[in-house]
Amino acid sequence: MLGFIGGSGLNQLKNSTLIEELSVKTSCGEPSSKISIIDIQGEKAAFLARHGQPHHIPPHAINYRANIAALEQIGVTDIIAINAVGGISEGFDAGVLCIPDNLIDYTYGREHSFFDGIIKPLDHIDFSLPYSQHLRYLILTAITQVQAIHSLNPVLIKDYACHAITQGPRLETAAEIRRCLQDGCDIVGMTGMPEAALAREIGLGYACLALVVNPAAGVSDKLITMDEIHRVLEAGMDNVLSIIEKIVLST
Repeated sequence: MLGFIGGSGLNQLKNSTLIEELSVKTSCGEPSSKISIIDIQGEKAAFLARHGQPHHIPPHAINYRANIAALEQIGVTDIIAINAVGGISEGFDAGVLCIPDNLIDYTYGREHSFFDGIIKPLDHIDFSLPYSQHLRYLILTAITQVQAIHSLNPVLIKDYACHAITQGPRLETAAEIRRCLQDGCDIVGMTGMPEAALAREIGLGYACLALVVNPAAGVSDKLITMDEIHRVLEAGMDNVLSIIEKIVLST
């Protein structure tokens, strides 16, 4: 079964039916929210609200291990994460949809592994390519289908990005974004790690569909406001929901 992790807006899939909501307990604690099992034209998928229902858990306080473990426990084999991000590189403007192909983790102090010697014995994973190429292809195919239907501007689609993951919940300084740019990052968010690594540790496929909702600090002369972020997020959510529907129907 395919699972999605994202914000509460993903509950608004137009052609879906809620089958049940599961309360799941794991050896790592409880996940951020109940897991919704939805039906889209006969195909089932799972959805977990990363920040809780309602949205209240800050990025650094999310129990990422419990979220990933809970999805695995109910039979999810592949996860697609939906992330709202800031744009760093040229061309990654507000409204752009991108499919990251690599990441740099700038977070600290998070429970970032199942292999802690307690939950699981110490082990190491190959994380050279942190995102599933198969899932990235599914996302790109779905975007192409939605693009044909809704006449999306090709400029607003990127099939690559290096994803910088910062600690939050504050936004980054202009100097921090300059460092990210020098490091080769194209977008910046706060929740992509340790999700991706945890999924890899227990053998789940994982990929990210990111919506750029603002220029990162110092990229633009304009101040970053939450009102503007929410405006872009709301405008782009219809496309994201349509893409999710296509992905579910293609699996």
